[in-house]
Amino acid sequence: MMARAMRYFRILLIILGGTTPGIVGGYVSGRLCSVRAARDQAGQDAGRVLEESEASGEELRTTLATVDASPYPACSDADIGVLRALLYDTEYAKDAGRMHEGKILCSANLGRAWRGFTAARPTFVQRDGSLLYRELAPYEGREPPAVTLGMGDAYVVFTPTTLLQAESAPLHFTETVIDAPTGRVGTLGGEALPAGGPEPLTDGHERRGAEIYAIRCSQRFLNCVTVFTSTAEVMGANRRFLLTNMDLGAVLGACIGLMALLFRDRNAGIDHQLRRAIRKGKVRVVYQPLVNLATRQVIGAEALARWTNEDGIDLSPALFIPVAEKHNFVQKITGYVLERAIRDFEETFRRNPDFRVSINVTARDLKDPGFPAEVNRVIEAHGLAPRNIALEITESATVANSSAIEAIRQLRQTGHSVHIDDFGTGYSSLSYLGELSADAIKIDRSFTQSIGTGTAVIAILPQILAMAEALHLQVIVEGVETPEQAAYFAAGDFSTLGQGWLFGRPVSASDFMRLLEPEASADAGSARELASTVGSKTVAVRHGPNPPQGCGDP
Repeated sequence: MMARAMRYFRILLIILGGTTPGIVGGYVSGRLCSVRAARDQAGQDAGRVLEESEASGEELRTTLATVDASPYPACSDADIGVLRALLYDTEYAKDAGRMHEGKILCSANLGRAWRGFTAARPTFVQRDGSLLYRELAPYEGREPPAVTLGMGDAYVVFTPTTLLQAESAPLHFTETVIDAPTGRVGTLGGEALPAGGPEPLTDGHERRGAEIYAIRCSQRFLNCVTVFTSTAEVMGANRRFLLTNMDLGAVLGACIGLMALLFRDRNAGIDHQLRRAIRKGKVRVVYQPLVNLATRQVIGAEALARWTNEDGIDLSPALFIPVAEKHNFVQKITGYVLERAIRDFEETFRRNPDFRVSINVTARDLKDPGFPAEVNRVIEAHGLAPRNIALEITESATVANSSAIEAIRQLRQTGHSVHIDDFGTGYSSLSYLGELSADAIKIDRSFTQSIGTGTAVIAILPQILAMAEALHLQVIVEGVETPEQAAYFAAGDFSTLGQGWLFGRPVSASDFMRLLEPEASADAGSARELASTVGSKTVAVRHGPNPPQGCGDP
């Protein structure tokens, strides 16, 4: 009897011991599943809202161009008639008119604003020179708030995103914009971000305490969409699911779930995955051709890092490079890319001593006193010349940084070519550029894209080219996508280099070698044709606004 009682007691203990972890496991797995589903939904909704925001940005800028092209005298009856007709044909514009120095003169809805509204200063300046005004009279105090976009003497009024209502509660939206001259981030529409949240500058997901964030940033405009929620809100919305999951939790399933959860928490961090990828050689290096715009001859390449994480997701350098910088191992990526580029092009360097590959360098690389010596050690170990490796440094990585300037000096002394990347994005002055003693400037793609658009940005290009000629700097043009853009820069009096999808997207070293075949380089037009063929295999991932320095996309 006693033995039977002890047997039943053991069974009861096993049942209780199995039930408890089953309930806990069911709750934990249900919580994890709910939070992950909310995170994924947040990412999808952020992308959806950003897509509409970009569509509205395109339409609004087209509307501005149409207003600017009106053949009638400003604010005349005929001109106001054009504004009103135009307003009926747009989806996003709520009003359109003319302004001068922040003061409205007339609009489709207001007519001639002769009473005069107080002149306003723009809240944000966009990369293309357009101006954003928050709460501009007479549109202030509206709900939702109206924003004014101006360029020249034309303006349009719109409501930032029409999709600020989440399809899946309890998600919240906010749209932010970055001021091009200062890098200041401000809210354009939606709800205020919780205190202590991440600064919305690059794509990605982030967890801050009990808050979950998904950020999507525009490649064309300086704006980002952030979707956020809290774990408390997610749990409240999924209470029934949690209870069901706890009821169905089994001992084995609960134990396996807990073990998987612990393993994931310990190993699934992006920094751990990235370290493993570098150690196992799973970070890919692709190459985008550098072309002489006058001859269309491929004379070099830019090496770019690419990484697919352990979940099979292609991550942008805009996401994984800041992680490597934060955890102090970005130098390993720079060294990895350097070693791979030398191995991939070692024979090419020997056959063509003038061929060069450019490597992106981060601010943290330049702060390392041993960085110049390490670069030269790697090159000398392969019996190559320093001129074969050019180093690309963003303007922001060198500003007020004496160690960066000293590193550049040492690199140039040993024969390396130093390029200032993303030139024109608002950091360098003429005197500072002279202090850097660089060999070349890479004109930011935003200037290239302005060609043929009639925007104010195009007026700056001749000044930049004249400055480069005066300082004896080689000019490299980023983002060349059309023959018209290539022809614009090729028409200058001095040799200009270019890279962009017109000549080829980033590809593997083996595919890139096809561009260097004698029969490809013999014909001036075949390089671009072949580059397009090879480049169709790979789609480059571009930075978002204010990209982090080094190892990323051009």
